[in-house]
This record gives sequence, C-alpha cells and structure tokens, in this order.
Amino acid sequence: MFRIANDARFWDRAARKYEASPIADLAGYERSLERTRDYLKSGDTVVEFGCGTGTTALKLAPSVGRIVATDISSEMIAIAREKAEAEGRTNVTFEVAALDAAPWPDGTFDVALSFNVLHLVAAREESLRRIHRVLKPGGLFVTKTPCIKEMNPFLRVAVPVMQMFGKAPYVAFFSGDDLEREIAAAGFEIVERARHASRGKDARPFLVARKQ
Repeated sequence: MFRIANDARFWDRAARKYEASPIADLAGYERSLERTRDYLKSGDTVVEFGCGTGTTALKLAPSVGRIVATDISSEMIAIAREKAEAEGRTNVTFEVAALDAAPWPDGTFDVALSFNVLHLVAAREESLRRIHRVLKPGGLFVTKTPCIKEMNPFLRVAVPVMQMFGKAPYVAFFSGDDLEREIAAAGFEIVERARHASRGKDARPFLVARKQ
C-alpha cells in the first residue's frame, strides 16, 4: 500500500506535464486503438486500468456502452474528468483506484483494458488475477505495455538511480514472453499478439487474451 501511495504522489506531480506531452508514436498508438475497436461491441461494459488523463478511454467510448476508467493518481483523474466534461462524453466514469485492488464484483465487465501500465505495477500477478475475476466468462483483456527487458540495457541502471531522487516510480523489468506467461497463468488464453510501432524496434507488444 505504501508503494502505491508513493507512486500516486509521483504521478500527481507529473500529471499536467504528462497531459501536455505528445504521443511519441502516434501512428502506432492509432493502430492499437483501431485494433482494440475491432474487439469492442456497442453494448459492452468496459474497465480501463491505468487510464492516465483519459485520452484512450475517451477515444474508445463511442464504440461501447459504458467505460469505467481508473488510475491511482487523483490529479490524472481530475484532468480526465475535465476532458470528459469538455467533450460532453457521458458514458465514461473516471475513478481513483489501484489495479491490484479492483473493487468490483466478479463478472462485472465484458472487456478490460490496460495500456502502458503493467510495467508500473509491483503486484502484477495479483493484478492479472483480479482482472480475470472482474471479467465475465469469455471476457477479453486487451493490453499494450512496455517490456523494458527488451529495451536499452542502460535503463536497468538509470531507473534505480532516478528512483533514488524521486524522478521515477516503481518500474518492473520483464520481456514480452514473460508477460504472456503471467497472463496465461492468471487464467487467460492469448488470442492475438502484435507489434504496432511505426518505426524502430517495438518493445510494446499488443496482446488480446480471453478469460477461460
């Protein structure tokens, strides 16, 4: 719990700067959004974990019935609510909640989304089990997450140093294969794996998994 609170403070401080930062690979991001839409239905009830400032939830909202989008940062959620109000988007609810403490009953959602967040979760295996629990039978989990073990080895040195000075939150180091094994161990079947980057090496696998 202390780690979550500490990371929440980090993201609270970073929220406005994060919102102002451009998406590094917009084409790759749009490709992932479009593929995600292919799995969504107009009547779906969806949950997004680690929604940040709400950009993805708001872009996907027209494709579903309802989205509950969550983040540990109250400042991120505040910005997301501002954006939803400005857009007049009424089928998205933004809530402060941690992924590894999902507060909803079993079988609540048709689809769970988690983009660019699993590498920031210390209790990742427990979180994946909770995602499995809140999905309906046959429900889908869609994720795209940086697999830092596949990235520049310098990060393994740089990240701990940055954390010492409060310049980085918790970060986990795993590969795409590691992540797939963890998702399968949580009770999912991987039904799609792809890499959507428009340039360079893609260390952010796009994965779709079905609850077994």
